[in-house]
Amino acid sequence: MKSNVSRLKNTVTTLVVFLFAVGLSAQKKQPNLVIIMTDQQTANAMNCAGNTDLQTPAMDLLAANGTRFTNAYCPQPLCGPSRSSMLTGQYPHQLDASINLREVSGYWDDKDVDLMGKLFRDNGYNTGYIGKWHLPISVNDKEVHGFDFITNTRERDWQDASIPADCYEFVKKQNDDKPFLMVASFVNPHDICEWARRQSLRMEPISEAPAPSECPQIPANYNVPKGQPDILDYVQSLSWKTYPTEKWNEDNWRQYRWAYYRLVERVDQYIGNVIHTLDKLKKLDNTVIIFLSDHGDGAGSHQWNQKQVLYQEAANVPFIVADFRKESNGVNKHQKVNVGLDLIPTMCDYANIPAAKTMIGQSQKPYAINPQSCDEDKVVVLETTFANGPNKAGVSGRCIIAGEWKYIVYTKGDKRDQLFNLANDPGEMTDLVSDKSTRKIKKQLIAQLKAWGEQTNDPVIKELF
Repeated sequence: MKSNVSRLKNTVTTLVVFLFAVGLSAQKKQPNLVIIMTDQQTANAMNCAGNTDLQTPAMDLLAANGTRFTNAYCPQPLCGPSRSSMLTGQYPHQLDASINLREVSGYWDDKDVDLMGKLFRDNGYNTGYIGKWHLPISVNDKEVHGFDFITNTRERDWQDASIPADCYEFVKKQNDDKPFLMVASFVNPHDICEWARRQSLRMEPISEAPAPSECPQIPANYNVPKGQPDILDYVQSLSWKTYPTEKWNEDNWRQYRWAYYRLVERVDQYIGNVIHTLDKLKKLDNTVIIFLSDHGDGAGSHQWNQKQVLYQEAANVPFIVADFRKESNGVNKHQKVNVGLDLIPTMCDYANIPAAKTMIGQSQKPYAINPQSCDEDKVVVLETTFANGPNKAGVSGRCIIAGEWKYIVYTKGDKRDQLFNLANDPGEMTDLVSDKSTRKIKKQLIAQLKAWGEQTNDPVIKELF
C-alpha cells in the first residue's frame, strides 16, 4: 500500500513539474512581430488621436489593444532616410542616406550596418517584407537585409491594395514551431503629393473634394509663425512639383486636408485586412503589432505641404505598440521616441533577443507596458537635408527636443534658428529664440546638440557651430 501511495506521490510531483515547465515555456514563447508602416502620416491623423475629421477603425483597434505614444518622431522627415534608419537603427547621416537614393546592390558594404530582417532571421525568426521598400540596398541582397519572403516592393498601381493578400500568403505558411517577423509597408497617404499637383493618384482614385465649406477647417497653426527662417521660403520656391501650394488660399488647404484624410482612411481599410488575416489564421493571440509611419505631412500647418521641414506635423508620427497577448495599456504622453533608432531595440526586447551593437536606440517596451512612465532625461535629435528627388538643395537642418523645449537650426539663412516651448505652444507659433528669458535654455540645447554631433560624427553639426 505504501508503495502505491509513494508511486502516486511521485507521479503527481512529476506532473506538477511538467505542467510548471510547460507553463514557463509558454510564458517564454517568442511572439510573432508585425510591423505595419504607412507613408507620410502625421501623428494626429487618427480618430484615436482625437481627430474627428476622419475614421480609422483599424488604427483605433491597435490603440485599444496597446499603447499609443504621442511624442514619437521620425529620424528625418523624408521617406528614404527615415526608412533606412528604421531598418538599421542608425541615424541617416551615419548611413550616408540623407536623401532619397536609388536602390543598388552593396550600398552599405563598406559600413558597419546590421539590418532588421537579418538580425531576426539569425535569431530564429521566419522573415517577410511586403510593400514599399525605398532603401538604397537591393531587394535581391537577401543575405544583407535578411527577408526571405519579399514581394510587392516595386512602385505600381494598386500596390497598397495587394499588400493584405501578400500578407496572407506569408502568414498561412507559418506554423507554431518558429515565430515570424512580417513588415507590411503601405504607400498611402503619400498620394496626397500627386493630389496637390492635380495628377492621377498612384494607388487608387478618391472622389472629388466637396466644396470647401464641407471640408475640414484649416488648422489652428495655419499662419506662418513670425520670425520663420527665411531659408524655408527659399526651399519651397525651388520645386513646384514638391511644393505646388505657394499661391493657395484657405479654401485650397481645406480641400487638401479633406483629400489627405480620405487617403488615410483608405490605407486604414487595408491595415484592417492585415489584422483580420492574423486573426483568421489564428496568429493574432501571440503577436505584437507595432504601427508607425516614416514621416508626417504639413497638412496645411504653417501653410506647409509634404515633409522635410522640422515642424511637428512633418516630424511627429504615429507609434502604437499593440501586444495582443495582454490587455490594453493606454496612452503614453511623456516618453519621447525616435522611431528610427528605437524601433528595432523595442522589437528585440519583445522577442527576448539582443539588439546588434550598431543599434544605439532604446527599447520602448517598458514604457508601453507602463504608459505613465518615461525616461525624463531622454532627448530626441532629428535631421533634415532638403532635396528635390536626388538633387540636394544645399540646405540641412538639425532639431533637438529636450523636456518641453524644441530647438531648430538650419545651415543657411539670415535668421537660421527657432525655439519653441511645446508644452505651452504645441502649434509652434511663438518663436522664443530671441527672448532674453530663454538664453540659458538655448545655450544648453546647443551644447547638447554639439555633444550629439561629436558622438555620432555628424558633419552638419560641425558646419552649424
